[in-house]
Amino acid sequence: MKLDFKWSRIEDLSSIELFTIIKAREAVFVVEQECPYQETDEMDLQSWHLVVSIEDQLVAYVRVVDPGIKYEHPSIGRVMTCLEVRHLKIGRPLMKEAIRFTEEKYPNTGIKIGAQVYLQKFYESLGFAAVNEPYDEDGILHIDMIKADINEA
Repeated sequence: MKLDFKWSRIEDLSSIELFTIIKAREAVFVVEQECPYQETDEMDLQSWHLVVSIEDQLVAYVRVVDPGIKYEHPSIGRVMTCLEVRHLKIGRPLMKEAIRFTEEKYPNTGIKIGAQVYLQKFYESLGFAAVNEPYDEDGILHIDMIKADINEA
């Protein structure tokens, strides 16, 4: 299985690529998680978007929000794998690429995420540490986590 990684700013995406991203994100975050909220937001305009494909089919996605927009740090969010390919365990390579890119693009800043609590151990295995107590966001428990810049540690 070959994963193809493609990073883009929103203005560089074609209308079909943007439609595919929005459709996949809504399928996971709104429909599957039964969480009605405005899934696309202004942060999409100030983010890097990673589409992961297998044979030209979107299978996973993540966005990296520029520093100073959501948090002081750059932020990895909207982390998702399409339901039909979750058995392929794409989450780890997806996050490793997102971390690699973020650390390269924004060196010496650290990375902050708002993680779903049930995934806390997964994110800890990637170097993130919880920085607060769990809180409710749209009916799902979340926890803020930071991956410190290696130069700070």
